[in-house]
Amino acid sequence: MEIISKFTIGSDEGVNDLFTVVKSYVSTTYKELISEEEIKHYIENWDPRKMINELNNLSNQLIISYADHKPAGYGILKSGSEYPGSPEGKRFTELNFVILPEYNTPETRESLWKKCRTAASFTDIIWTNILTQDPLLEFLKDSGFTIKENAKTEPFQLPSYIVEMQVSKNE
Repeated sequence: MEIISKFTIGSDEGVNDLFTVVKSYVSTTYKELISEEEIKHYIENWDPRKMINELNNLSNQLIISYADHKPAGYGILKSGSEYPGSPEGKRFTELNFVILPEYNTPETRESLWKKCRTAASFTDIIWTNILTQDPLLEFLKDSGFTIKENAKTEPFQLPSYIVEMQVSKNE
């Protein structure tokens, strides 16, 4: 399988690829946790125009991983996005890191992570809010993330962790 992770602009094509992953991820990840109606409502109310505008903000970056030219995962980096209670005086970057279960291989994880890590090299701390049972949690911990606190995830307020990774040594 050919795996490519690349920076993607907030265009119709880029957002369509992103939505392909979001729709599949939400449907599979949450199917045992919340009602089908809630999932359907979330997917139906996803706004591509809003996402294009968000991605065209210069402090946000989208990286999509493709497996044999099919969208397999994504990383969205949001510079300057802090979590509640985060330490002051640090530069934070929020990471949304998603890989579809059928593509969750070491090669896909490493490809996407390498691009995300490079894109966030200017920050002090990378953080994310990840479901407690997300299969990518162990990969993130192995990559240097540590659990900071218990939280709830968007959009369904399910149990999660705030995990963070020190990038620079700006003490």
